[in-house]
Amino acid sequence: MFSLPRAMRMVAAALLLAALAACGKHPTPAPLPQLATRTPEIIQDSGTGRRKTTLSVLIYNVAGLPWPVRWGRGWALDRIGDDLRRLQLEGRAPDLLLLQEAFTSQAGHIGIRGLYPNWVRGPKAGDDLTIETPLQNPEFMAGRRFWKGEGIGKLVSSGLYIYSNYPIQAVEMTPFGRNSCAGYDCLANKGVMMATIAIPGVPEPIQVMNTHLNARGASRVPIDRTHKAHARQLDEIHIFLGRHLRPDWPFIYGGDFNTRGSDLRYARKTMNVPGTVVRYYCTVITTDCDVRMSWDGDAPWLDTQDLQGFADGVGVHVRPVRVEAMFDVPFDGEKLSDHDGYLVTYELSWDAAGP
Repeated sequence: MFSLPRAMRMVAAALLLAALAACGKHPTPAPLPQLATRTPEIIQDSGTGRRKTTLSVLIYNVAGLPWPVRWGRGWALDRIGDDLRRLQLEGRAPDLLLLQEAFTSQAGHIGIRGLYPNWVRGPKAGDDLTIETPLQNPEFMAGRRFWKGEGIGKLVSSGLYIYSNYPIQAVEMTPFGRNSCAGYDCLANKGVMMATIAIPGVPEPIQVMNTHLNARGASRVPIDRTHKAHARQLDEIHIFLGRHLRPDWPFIYGGDFNTRGSDLRYARKTMNVPGTVVRYYCTVITTDCDVRMSWDGDAPWLDTQDLQGFADGVGVHVRPVRVEAMFDVPFDGEKLSDHDGYLVTYELSWDAAGP
């Protein structure tokens, strides 16, 4: 059994190696606003005069963690990018790609490999909170566990990217508070980002949010502590949206919310993030969605960590019309990530006269 000093040295060395492994050259986004590179197909209803088009959004936690936390991931990350490239050349790639856990530079290049012309990156390891929040609970602070990653500092970025086939006009972002986390999740500067995307011919920009919240068991600290951190992060998302979200423009969000199997976490998420969850809409509100993936039980929104949701603008109506999985089939017997890709196609519709 290791002596304590030697064990500390080994943990410190592993953490340093993880930080160095994640520090490769990430792709540099073009200055905003970015340029339009394609025009969507817009159809006008001859009876009502309303116009409509579609917007497909893929969210994917790609498990792009650095060595020695995880190793042997390079082939899988390249494969994801190559598959997206093929779909792009065939004209079938998702319009938007929201990545989580793209901590390494190789993971960050998935969208570049996939030929997406526009992108923005979420908070980096050194970024600080950009919103005002209440002070953290002193009892929570007193319970920090250094050897579970709490209080060490942020070794890697948020792992968030938004890639787009349409121009990105603006982006807002913030990491969560330095102590708004629990366990090993504290080593990553997790947070939230929101891009404003202009689709040629659509009268209102689309606001698109991407996020990744604190895990439970993987954090390696008591579950109650992870719940408190998760609730704190959702409170900070609520404050962030209160500052930056325009309710008169359409809103689509996605990410790894880490709410699977937890009524408590899901309820807190519903309180703090506006809009309707796609899985709820396509199960309870309507059965018109073309669902091409397996949903078990009466509450499929609790069967996954990965959620998408949406809200209308003043003039542009949003509704999901198709839901499907991507990257869910093993390649040479191995899954490309511990998550599947989650693809939702939305219909955007508006009056021809505009809002």
